[in-house]
Amino acid sequence: MVKERDQVSVWGACLKVIKDNVSSQAYRTWFEPIIPVKLKSGILTIQVPSQFFYEWLEEHYITLLKKIIKKELGPKGRLEYSIIMESSSTSSNPYTIKIPTVDRTPIKNPAVAMPIDLNKDTIRNPFVIPGLKKIKVDSQLNPAYTLDNFIEGDCNRLARSAGYAVAEKPGGTSFNPLLIYGGAGLGKTHLAHAIGIQMKERYPEKTVLYVTADRFQSQFVDAIRSNNKNDFVHFYQMIDFLIIDDVQFFSGKEKTQDVFFHIFNHLHQTGKQLILTADKPPIEMQGMEQRLLSRFKWGLSADLQVPDLETRIAILDTKIKMDGIEMPKDVAEYLAYSITSNIRELQGALITLLAQSSFNKKPINLELAKAMIDKFVKNTAREVSIDYIQKVVCDYFDLPIELLKSKTRKRDVVQARQLAMYFSKSMTKSSLAKIGMHCGGKDHATVLHACRTVNNLIDTDKQFKTYVTDLQKKISIE
Repeated sequence: MVKERDQVSVWGACLKVIKDNVSSQAYRTWFEPIIPVKLKSGILTIQVPSQFFYEWLEEHYITLLKKIIKKELGPKGRLEYSIIMESSSTSSNPYTIKIPTVDRTPIKNPAVAMPIDLNKDTIRNPFVIPGLKKIKVDSQLNPAYTLDNFIEGDCNRLARSAGYAVAEKPGGTSFNPLLIYGGAGLGKTHLAHAIGIQMKERYPEKTVLYVTADRFQSQFVDAIRSNNKNDFVHFYQMIDFLIIDDVQFFSGKEKTQDVFFHIFNHLHQTGKQLILTADKPPIEMQGMEQRLLSRFKWGLSADLQVPDLETRIAILDTKIKMDGIEMPKDVAEYLAYSITSNIRELQGALITLLAQSSFNKKPINLELAKAMIDKFVKNTAREVSIDYIQKVVCDYFDLPIELLKSKTRKRDVVQARQLAMYFSKSMTKSSLAKIGMHCGGKDHATVLHACRTVNNLIDTDKQFKTYVTDLQKKISIE
């Protein structure tokens, strides 16, 4: 006597075939969660976690499911979906969609036709289930942040180059995820937006989304409160290119880390691109689960460093040209020499200078810039930079800075170079090696020799002592 088959055995036989025809990650994601609930009159009913889940199966695996159901249940075999609805509704019972596997068109059901407003700002409410339509998502990208106006320098070359590669071939490089890290005001957010904009322009049919970690976390909390966790997860799993800014804010938030872990896995396994920003590299992040940190390390971690003098000048020049501002070159250089901490403060100094000029009806000149800088950094211990010391010394002796950093042994150049080294040692916290590097790649012994020479000349050469006194005042006052 042949034992009558039940839904478990039929679905188990289906899974064996499915497992041989899909990747292991697809099998785990889309078939392991399915529960067979009923088999009656040649109709197999399976329970799936959500509307989105059903749509994905129908869009990507309908042909495979048709063949398997026919093989197991005969030519008249059919498949029905029982869908769990997780929502704020008082009813949480599954509803069923009947789909004949011989016909791709589902029977119309009012529960399926969920109307949505495609013009709605879905990032504020990411739990819209789009029925049988693809959801429309505002990318949340700032059009002012582009790769064209992200100035490249030694401080950011790796991150910018990796960002460009990702934008050209998202999900297709080894830079997935691309984690950009660095201190405040160094351009992490700008670069993240710029990569997103480039991806959107190159692949307009794809969904790009920028969201801060803080906003992601608050959306997740709202989803928990309204019993919409599944819809929250599925919304983010639909994104083609996901950018999470300031991911270090997940620190200590275990449930948020857990849900992001699963979203990360799904996106990465399906070839979607992830871009993350943080204030420190993964190895220094505290309060983060190790399994999440290990995934941050899968791709490339690229740092943004404090911009050097040339990059700061280039950033200011670009900003001045973009805004159509007329500014003397020496003023822009003075700002670049004076503000060395980060790009945000540099741009803030420029805005402050423009405001001072406009409100006080004064021309933009070096005198106004010096007065503004004194107020801008008031109550802050502003360390003089090596670059600025070199500029003051070169201006004093009317020498080009390139000559100061050259290997020439002309007496006047050597003297200026020694003075620059002397003041750099006495007025900054830089090491002898760093001072030497800034002065044309000299070693620490050369810097020590320069300092001894200057001290000796101060005691024996009145003219030279005047140079030192004048420069001391200029560097200190300016």
